[in-house]
Amino acid sequence: MQAAILSIGDELVLGQTVDTNAAWLSARLAERGVMTRCHLTVADHVELVTEAFVRVSRDADLVIVTGGLGPTDDDVTREALAAAMGVEQELNEEALTHIRQMFESRGRMMAERNAVQAMRPIGSETLHNPAGTAPGIRATLGDAVVFVFPGVPHEMRTMYDLHVSPALPEQTGRVILSAKINTFGAGESTVAELIADQTHRSANPIVGTTVADGIVSVRVRSEFATVDETRSQLDATIAAVEAALGPLVFSRDDESLALSVGRLLRERGKTLATAESCTAGLVGKMMTDEAGSSDYYVGGWVVYSNALKHSQLGVPSDVLEQHGAVSEPVALALAEGARERADADFALAITGIAGPGGGSDEKPVGTVWIALADRGAPTIATRHVFIGDRDMVRDRSAKTALNKLRVRLIGAES
Repeated sequence: MQAAILSIGDELVLGQTVDTNAAWLSARLAERGVMTRCHLTVADHVELVTEAFVRVSRDADLVIVTGGLGPTDDDVTREALAAAMGVEQELNEEALTHIRQMFESRGRMMAERNAVQAMRPIGSETLHNPAGTAPGIRATLGDAVVFVFPGVPHEMRTMYDLHVSPALPEQTGRVILSAKINTFGAGESTVAELIADQTHRSANPIVGTTVADGIVSVRVRSEFATVDETRSQLDATIAAVEAALGPLVFSRDDESLALSVGRLLRERGKTLATAESCTAGLVGKMMTDEAGSSDYYVGGWVVYSNALKHSQLGVPSDVLEQHGAVSEPVALALAEGARERADADFALAITGIAGPGGGSDEKPVGTVWIALADRGAPTIATRHVFIGDRDMVRDRSAKTALNKLRVRLIGAES
């Protein structure tokens, strides 16, 4: 079985909203052995959506559509599907009753405009939406079965589980499982070279690399006839990749670098403090994006001015005058001051020139000093020159600092 995913909405085409629905659907379909042939994103224009329906139905057995089922004039999915099927639309009274009841349950009167959500192409089936007002639609277009769902992620996922999953064949002749192995500290070419033995395109499982925001991920896809064989081959390939990459690997799937560091700190009963200049609290934000971070992250300082570096964290004034804020001695003093004042096991300090101005021949834009203070070892600082705009320099600085702590934590156990 081959699938196509059609996402509809101006906000998707314009990049105002990230289409998480398509990725989620592809992953769920792959778990059932259904390969997605394409993702197609189309603006809210009835002729364009009609053409998209016709196109994807020619190439796929299953078409899943999200978006364009609202009550406003730019919600054209129902009209476009009817046009692609060559039929008119009809009102489904049962669906209209459900929509009215959904509004009443929330203490609101349904606007007459919402009645359009109960329309469907003649010959199609209305699909119950227990999570929202907009019903879905099931139709046949050529040889393809088409499911149309609202674009709201939690509604779409609820309706997929209710309507699509039970309709998929129990046995497709193959099972597809995948995994993502995340690394930091080496470029994509280096990672690819280290796992060259696993990346032959004719191999199964298939292994490849991708890069996003400084993270190099190794993606593994295993595809065999049974769950047991697919899982066994996937696990064996993951083990081989991780063995080849060693300490570059920090997590699998969607675990962030900060969450990986937090997990290591919690496991070891250790705490972290931060002192940040050019990153302005970015490390602290990353560490606290996940609930429960107070178990290991005690807090930090954002110290831009030299005066605050001195008064808050005890960086000597003569050191600041002699070496400048972006220097090894200042980074070391920031880390030590933060660790001591917070009474933490570790402290990370970052001071640098994020740009776009402020650089010099000696200290170009992108120059960053990162220091790690450890209650049980000497404080160390390293110099880096990151390439990119201000946001990239700050992002790479924060992640590099976290990775230094991660490596230290792993080394403490080795």
